[in-house]
Amino acid sequence: MHVTTYAYFGLLTLLMLALDVWQTRNGNVTIKKAAIWSLFWVLLALVFFISLYEFWPVFEPDSAYSAHDAATAFLTGYLLEKSLSVDNLFVFALIFGRFAVPQELRPRVLLWGVIGALVLRAVMIAIGAELLEAFHWVLYLFAFFLIWTGYQLSKPESDEEEEVNSFPERMVRKLFRVTEDYQGTKLFTRDNLGLMVTPLLVVVAVIAMTDVLFALDSIPAIFAVTQEPFLVLTANVFALLGLRSLYFVLEGMLDKFVYLRPALAFIMIFIGIKMLLIGTPWAIPTMVSLLVLLTTMTVAVIASIMKEKKLKKLDAK
Repeated sequence: MHVTTYAYFGLLTLLMLALDVWQTRNGNVTIKKAAIWSLFWVLLALVFFISLYEFWPVFEPDSAYSAHDAATAFLTGYLLEKSLSVDNLFVFALIFGRFAVPQELRPRVLLWGVIGALVLRAVMIAIGAELLEAFHWVLYLFAFFLIWTGYQLSKPESDEEEEVNSFPERMVRKLFRVTEDYQGTKLFTRDNLGLMVTPLLVVVAVIAMTDVLFALDSIPAIFAVTQEPFLVLTANVFALLGLRSLYFVLEGMLDKFVYLRPALAFIMIFIGIKMLLIGTPWAIPTMVSLLVLLTTMTVAVIASIMKEKKLKKLDAK
């Protein structure tokens, strides 16, 4: 591990996060603005991908990876995390709907979610990397967990909202009195009886819990692509930084991606199998994983669009 590299990337992450906060400062995010910024974050990730090709020995001088291997692993990990983040957006939409979060507060809630996810995943990556280095069998534990997660995703959708949200909401309501209405961006307020929390704190607590659940899926998944901690971290950071803008692009279309869930189920099972085969003669190359990932998501999106058009034609008759 090259400490200087992590320090510079940490600074870059803070600057990018500040930029993301600045571009949503007024709380009014149009689809056009969100689409432009989503494209910007993707292009930024591609610039970093190119920089790995050119300067990988500078980033990690002691790594056994070649520049080509490092860049390919980053791109595969980034696309994997980006795909999983789209599924996360469904849960965010459920949370916003359930708690009737005002439109102007949603960028702030998503910001807290992204910050929480960045911190949590950095900790989990550090722990995961140490575990894999010390105990190789943890790799197989991750693999079976991913396959099980894929199997669960392949089953008919249940009331996921209640399962995810009930515990943190109950805890906040048990510990604090909660105001009936939102108080702008305030998390805490006071009345004659003392301290109260606003519904915004309840939503932030629920988002924090979903961050934990999302990390349990995504961190093992990306360790199947690469065990290089720096690449795991950077792929997660670039995928998460565009999450807020992506939400506002897809907010009105989330229910139309009907084949996203089975596509993600297939990807999770495939990644789990890839993890099981690491170090064997049948190990799946990262380039193959990249092609499988791209093909699966492309087919899912196209099939979803075709089904939506078919449903519209049937409704028009």
